[in-house]
Amino acid sequence: MGAVVIDDDRLLLVRRGRPPHAGYWSIPGGRVEHGETLAEALVREVREETGIDVVCDRFLGWVERFDNDLHAVILDFEAISLDDDPPLRAGDDASECAWVPLVDVPEMLLVPGLAEFLSDHGFIELLA
Repeated sequence: MGAVVIDDDRLLLVRRGRPPHAGYWSIPGGRVEHGETLAEALVREVREETGIDVVCDRFLGWVERFDNDLHAVILDFEAISLDDDPPLRAGDDASECAWVPLVDVPEMLLVPGLAEFLSDHGFIELLA
């Protein structure tokens, strides 16, 4: 699952520290642990990867990703930061995290499909 967190026209992104796509930027997220609800997992993953507390908001959609023998179905939600301009602290499998102005997001080295997903949902604009 993934969290689209926007605050003051900035998107919260994490640089992946592990494969697949190590070194690429993505939205924070990860796996649901046994016994967790989707909302609990989203809150936990964002906190582990960035140090920021969020609340899970609306469901945005899902994407499928294939990598070697892995078939992942990723559920993406909008999330709302509970902190006023919180300090970022990369953790878990994120090597770095940052608040990125929405206008700069399309120029970043993003995981495949993320720019299109964000554009399809009206968060960023892509040049044709």
